[in-house]
Amino acid sequence: MISEYHRPSDLDHAVALLAEKHRTVLAGGTDLFPATKAQSLAGSVLDLSGIDALRGISEDAHGWRIGAGATWTDVMRADLPGAFDGLTLAAREVGAVQIQNAGTIAGNLCNASPAADGVPPLLTLDASVELVSARGVRALPLSEFLIGPRHTALETDEIVSAVLVPATSGAGRSDFRKLGARNHLVISIVMVAGRFVIEDRQITDARVAIGSCSATARRVPRVEDALTGGKGLPSPDLMTEYLSDALDPIDDVRGSAAYRIDAATAMVSRMLEGVCP
Repeated sequence: MISEYHRPSDLDHAVALLAEKHRTVLAGGTDLFPATKAQSLAGSVLDLSGIDALRGISEDAHGWRIGAGATWTDVMRADLPGAFDGLTLAAREVGAVQIQNAGTIAGNLCNASPAADGVPPLLTLDASVELVSARGVRALPLSEFLIGPRHTALETDEIVSAVLVPATSGAGRSDFRKLGARNHLVISIVMVAGRFVIEDRQITDARVAIGSCSATARRVPRVEDALTGGKGLPSPDLMTEYLSDALDPIDDVRGSAAYRIDAATAMVSRMLEGVCP
């Protein structure tokens, strides 16, 4: 059972509480509670839902700041440029409306599932994760924050305070596609996300990320390089080669490794047909 429950209203208080001893950090709870085999959380719980400073999505000269407590509904309702369309599409895939209203963007990242819907589009946005503790503030690229399944670089005394997207990532258009056993309320078999800057009918910058095909979602640099080399779209055989080199899918109840590569090839190709000149 819960031995202590804290719901601070400011971040400094939360950081001080976490510096004292290990506490279970709770935000939306949509990942944390299903993972709890008991009927309630145990030990000391630090609930961040009362900290207004962790909410909100803002823009300044440096880029965009998505508060760690921003929900997926907040993301969908925010006034964001087309480069964020992939993230908005992913937000619509995170469970049902009730989950979207409660689940937070930072919680999705801290859960570190290989099938986390928000990760591929955030990778295409070159996102970083801001971490705060009593020792100070640091930022890590999302690709370095996610270490493996259910494993992040978050220290025990740190709280994720925001997701940061640089101003340069506001350029271009983006997309997100998800394959599952059904259309909605499903864990993905494969996810693909892309962001593309197009000038004079040529792709001048490309970001392509794949989820559910490795221990963490990954960018595919060879696909990105091919797209910006002025050679047109890679052939299906080349696409399969590039994805096979970059990814490390597994066989599980949702699909085989070979099926995942085939599906990713088809999904990336269809995404490119929709956005490329």
